[in-house]
Amino acid sequence: MQNQNTLILGRNKMSEFFITNGGMILGGIAVAIAVFVSGIGSAKGVGMAGEAAAGVVIEEPEKFGKSLVLQLLPGTQGLYGFVIGLFMMMRLTPDMSFSSGLLLIAASLPVALVGYHSAICQARVAVAGINILAKNEEQQAKGIIYAVMVEMYAIIAFAVSFLMMTRI
Repeated sequence: MQNQNTLILGRNKMSEFFITNGGMILGGIAVAIAVFVSGIGSAKGVGMAGEAAAGVVIEEPEKFGKSLVLQLLPGTQGLYGFVIGLFMMMRLTPDMSFSSGLLLIAASLPVALVGYHSAICQARVAVAGINILAKNEEQQAKGIIYAVMVEMYAIIAFAVSFLMMTRI
């Protein structure tokens, strides 16, 4: 009987903890989603483009600076997720409602998911731009323009996450 009472008391304390802190816990999860998912995409994308750039620089070291521009482009999505995560952290309060925490999770999803996918897609385009640089340096700007076009979708997702977050 005492074990059952202890179990019920433990459940009540856990329920009370989540009722009191659930919004802030969910808000913390939202911050993690925005930062981690977009950051993982950027890390993968920068790595992919870096591998291609390293291949060019081995043969032509003077192309390091130009290849670096293309390698860095997929990294911006991680920065967008980081900025949204910081803004979300500033909104976290101990008395945050559970529904506000859920809404922050929803607001983190555009920048996280689009950021992840667009960083990888942008890396593929950046690799193609690095190939342009390797074969015809004068046409490198076209490769940069192609890669920047993918960025627009990451910016749109950033804006949607930001607007959603500010409405909570």
